[in-house]
Amino acid sequence: MPAFPSDCLDWTKKLIRFDTVSRNSNLELIEYIRQYLSHCGVNSFLVFNEAGTKANLFATIPSAAGETLQGGLVLSGHTDVVPVDGQSWSSLPFEPEERDGRLYGRGACDMKGFIGTVLSLVPEFKRAKLKAPLHLAFSFDEEIGCLGAPLMLDALAERGIRPAGCIVGEPTGMRPVVAHKGISAYKCVVHGCAAHSSLTPQGTNAIEYAARIICMFRDLTDEIRKKGPFDNYFDVPFTTGQTSTIQGGNAINTVPEYCEFLFEYRTLPAQSATEILGKIQAYINDVLLPQMKAENPQAGIELTRLAAAPGMETAEKEAIMQLVRALTKETEIAKVAYATEGGLFQQAGIATVICGPGSIEQAHKADEYITLEQLGRCEQFLRGVCASQQL
Repeated sequence: MPAFPSDCLDWTKKLIRFDTVSRNSNLELIEYIRQYLSHCGVNSFLVFNEAGTKANLFATIPSAAGETLQGGLVLSGHTDVVPVDGQSWSSLPFEPEERDGRLYGRGACDMKGFIGTVLSLVPEFKRAKLKAPLHLAFSFDEEIGCLGAPLMLDALAERGIRPAGCIVGEPTGMRPVVAHKGISAYKCVVHGCAAHSSLTPQGTNAIEYAARIICMFRDLTDEIRKKGPFDNYFDVPFTTGQTSTIQGGNAINTVPEYCEFLFEYRTLPAQSATEILGKIQAYINDVLLPQMKAENPQAGIELTRLAAAPGMETAEKEAIMQLVRALTKETEIAKVAYATEGGLFQQAGIATVICGPGSIEQAHKADEYITLEQLGRCEQFLRGVCASQQL
């Protein structure tokens, strides 16, 4: 059995040393946590991706009455981090460095500081006489589209585990965030027909048809920007969208037979992501494809979903909302444009609040850091969560 850290700072340092960039496996980190929880007498189970190269971990500290399935709170965090490629760091990103009241390292604030603080308090959680179970949920691949959490939530449903509330510890400066936008990301591939550019009518120009979709999408998001819906608690108070990459064609004198592009849109919680996709799909099916097929019966357009995470909005009346407000003493209504796994928990019927240490302004950047003050506040907050759940 390995030696385990004893406090939140050492735990955060230990977690940073695991290179869990999303393109890598997280199994070494997950197994280390699993062994630690077992050492503490806490049962856990793993939910793997299809390839078996990554895993979610879900653990439960039972209530004093032995209840493990019904009620209680989830403390949730993702184990993956974004790449450091092309970034200029002042210190090694996976070798944590403490200086000037800050802890530097990839994932320090997003979100190994929160996970490390949770793990450091497990012995205290275990000793507490809980009136309801306390759950820990650590996922994979949040950074590339919240791919792991849905598998874990499916496993909870299959096992009959029904938590009452969830705290997702994304960096919020320890202020409760009650809502965030949803995100939908797609790849569009346009298949045309190649021809010499002097014989343009014999070809089907994949780039030009891709451009029509892109312009239609831009017009759609421009209309939303003008007409709403709006929610002024968000810094960008309307649904947004953008095309991010495009590639196609192989020579200036050849009608391109292939083009692909990526696009995303971020919806207010009250706006339907499916409705937006439906408008794009209808334009493709009803307008573009008939024109393309008339030019070349083999032409086509493929839309592939890359990522989808629903928006989240938690009512003030929810018990988890009232608890987090009481512990943080924050009354301001905060809503954010970035997406989290919170919307997935809420979609599963679990009332959710986003609240964790660190600043989102530090996330994903070179020299990412979390302040020791924020770790201390998170530790105090989580002890308050535990105290609120005791008999």
